[in-house]
Amino acid sequence: MQVIEAIAKSEKPILSLEITPPNKGTSIDELYRSMDELIAFNPSFINVTYHQAQVVYEERGEIIYRVPKRKKPGTVGICASISNRYSVHTIPHFICGGFSQYETEDALIDLHYLGIKNILALRGDAHNRESTFIPHRNGHSFASGLVKQIANMNKGMYLENLDEPVPTNFCIGVAGYPEKHFESPNREKDLEHLKFKVDQGAHYIMTQMFFDFKYYKSFVESAREAGITVPIIPGIKPIASTRQLTAIPRIFHINIPNRIVKDMESARTPEAVCKAATKHLVEMCEKLIDFGVPGLHLYTMGRGRATRELLKALGL
Repeated sequence: MQVIEAIAKSEKPILSLEITPPNKGTSIDELYRSMDELIAFNPSFINVTYHQAQVVYEERGEIIYRVPKRKKPGTVGICASISNRYSVHTIPHFICGGFSQYETEDALIDLHYLGIKNILALRGDAHNRESTFIPHRNGHSFASGLVKQIANMNKGMYLENLDEPVPTNFCIGVAGYPEKHFESPNREKDLEHLKFKVDQGAHYIMTQMFFDFKYYKSFVESAREAGITVPIIPGIKPIASTRQLTAIPRIFHINIPNRIVKDMESARTPEAVCKAATKHLVEMCEKLIDFGVPGLHLYTMGRGRATRELLKALGL
């Protein structure tokens, strides 16, 4: 089932969860243990993240080689495994970085053969050794180009002329940033880029995490004024430790309201910290549901405790 089909058919917000694949050489069993507990909440979709390879330099003899290494390979395999084990639809993340357009096409064809009908199209982050994003010389510089390529394949338009090609049938999601993307000069320019991605063929928007309802409300209202009409699914990050209060803003360039910070920092035990954070997130999610959101997307990253507590408190 496609995301937009699920939204249209559901009388209540759909639920989706996001996980990250295990590191190379480690077992998938830990991921399964978390999924075994979360699958009871009947998510409509499971998103599986993907990141550009890290770059290391290795000296071999008198020559130094630039070697890309993927810390978390196997996104396609994880999607297939989860679909088979839990009978739930999966959404692989697809990035521009590190891939030519031909490599992208081949990977999309593989996903099409597996029966995967949803893609989240992202530009992706820069290499770990590069300060800015540098695309593959034959790849896409922006997510909008990736969206257009997928949309063209949905029309049966491949990179080379083929005799009677069969179209793919991907539902295309893109990222949106309620507090703006950190590389954009302002919100207006950020919305311009978002609308362009939608105009290229995106079917829905998944937002970056946020911790205050006002950010989502303002973002949706501004998007509608800009002519963006597709569903906008809010991204929620369950949090369980005070370490995340500094790590999340540093990594994702977002704000955590002081009321959440104060309540978490004043809690005496790890359980109380999680409970304090969950209380605020429940209040925000209830506001989102009352606002009429098409779904709730939870960034679990394969760790289930805070997610379970949030979903239980919401009665899902």
